Amino acid sequence: MNIILKTSLAAAGMAMAAQAVAQVTFYEREGFEGRSFTTTKKIGSFDRYGFNDRASSVVVTGTDRWEVCDDSRFAGNCAVLRPGWYPNLAALGLNDRVSSARVVNRNARVDERRYAPAPEAGQITFHEREGFEGRTFSASRQVGNFERQGFNDRASSVVVSGTPWEVCDDSQFKGQCVILRPGRYPSLAAMNLNNRVSSARMVVSPARVEPSRYAPAPAMTYDYRRRRDERVYEADVTSVRAVLGTPEQRCWVERGQVSQERSGANVPGAIAGAIIGGILGHQIGSGRGNDAATVGGVVVGGAVGANVGRDGGTQTYAPDVKRCEDVPGSAQPAYWDVTYNFRGREHRIQMTAAPGPKITVNEQGEPRA
Repeated sequence: MNIILKTSLAAAGMAMAAQAVAQVTFYEREGFEGRSFTTTKKIGSFDRYGFNDRASSVVVTGTDRWEVCDDSRFAGNCAVLRPGWYPNLAALGLNDRVSSARVVNRNARVDERRYAPAPEAGQITFHEREGFEGRTFSASRQVGNFERQGFNDRASSVVVSGTPWEVCDDSQFKGQCVILRPGRYPSLAAMNLNNRVSSARMVVSPARVEPSRYAPAPAMTYDYRRRRDERVYEADVTSVRAVLGTPEQRCWVERGQVSQERSGANVPGAIAGAIIGGILGHQIGSGRGNDAATVGGVVVGGAVGANVGRDGGTQTYAPDVKRCEDVPGSAQPAYWDVTYNFRGREHRIQMTAAPGPKITVNEQGEPRA
C-alpha cells in the first residue's frame, strides 16, 4: 500500500531521500498542519482514502511534477505543481477541493498556463523586536553562527517563506532547537527563543522529526482581502487568546522580621537608672536621711533601668528582603490566537487585533476583511 495517513508534518516522505522518490503529501489544514495524506502513485479518487475535498496545503518532494484536480479521474479544474512547499491551496482555487492526483511524465511538455504559481524560495528573516520591527537579518542558506552576522541573541520575531527552517539557541544547530513552518511569528517568546537564536538552517528535504519539535502554528501570510464577486459568510468565534510580549522582572524590598531572645538584664539601662536614681535620691532629705535616700535611689533606679527594653525576653529586628516576580512585558498583546467554527469545522488564525463574536469568511472558511 502506497498510502500513509499521519497527523504531523513528519509524514512527508520521511523515510526516503527527496531526490529518489516522486512523492506528494496533502495536509488537512493550511501551513502543513493536521491530518496528512501521502502517496507515491497516482490516486484517481481521494474519496477511497477518506481525504476527498480536505487538502489545504501540500508538499511536493523529489524532482517530478504532480497534477492535482478538483474532480476524480483527473477531471475538472487541474493545476501542475512543481517540487516545493505550498502552504495554502486557496491561491490555486483548490482549497478543500482536491479529489485526484498523479505524477506528470518527466518528458511531458506542459503549457505554462497549467502550472500553479511557483512555490516561494526558502528564506528566513529575523527582526530585532517583536511584531516585525527593528533591524532585520535575512538568510537563504544555513547560518551556523549568528555572531558573524552581528545578530547573535537578538531576534524577537521572524518570517519564514518557502520551506520550514530549524532555529537553535546555540551555534552549529545545538542547544534548544525548534522547526518553524512557513509563516509569520510575531513573537519568539512563546517558544522560549526570544533574544536567543544563534543558528538556523533550512529543512530542504523532509527528515523524520518528532512532532514536539515543531513550533506552534504561525500566522498565515495569504491575502485576507475579499475577492471580486466573492460570496462571504459569518462564522462564530469560539475562543480568543491574547499572547503577551516577553515577560519582564519586577523587584521590590520588603522589611522582614527576625526575633532574637534576650539572655539577661539590660546592663546599660541598669547603670543609667542607678545614676539617675542616685541623683534624685540625693535631692531628697538631709543628713543621714539624705545618704539613705541616695542609696535607695541607686538601688531602685538600677532595678528599673535593668528592665527597660525587656519585652517577654525577645528583641525584634527588621532587615531588608528583596523579592522579584515576572510580569508581562506590556499590557498590549503581541497578537491574538483566534479559533472559529464554520460549517462544523474548526479554524484557527492569528490576528493583530481582538475580533468580535463573529468573523467574516468565504465559502472555504478562509478569513476575509
